[in-house]
Amino acid sequence: MSYLLPDLPDSVTVTVCDGVQVVTVAGEIDEYNIDPIKSALDLSRPAVVLDLCAVTFFGSAGLALLVETQQAAERNGTVFVVAAAQRAILRPLSVTGVDQVILRYNAAPDALAAVRAMLVG
Repeated sequence: MSYLLPDLPDSVTVTVCDGVQVVTVAGEIDEYNIDPIKSALDLSRPAVVLDLCAVTFFGSAGLALLVETQQAAERNGTVFVVAAAQRAILRPLSVTGVDQVILRYNAAPDALAAVRAMLVG
């Protein structure tokens, strides 16, 4: 099930699959467009997948978003997983060590399957 949130740009879509929220982002993530992405993430759900597979630029605002969201998810008891396999995401994650504090899968279907397994087991 897809749904639109008010003031959400076309580059951000939200779907819910078996109770798991999937937020898909395309294009660039920087300080100018980070707020709609933040507002799309619903950490009251049991699990959230942030699909960054179509992101072409990932600035420091994106890194901060991942760390802040992971911390908030841990406080809420929400499983938070990122889907991304491209250099534009992996390089900043690796250089900053953020790859050590988030769960990441190469594709959204893999992330969704892993989240479902975590929720069941």
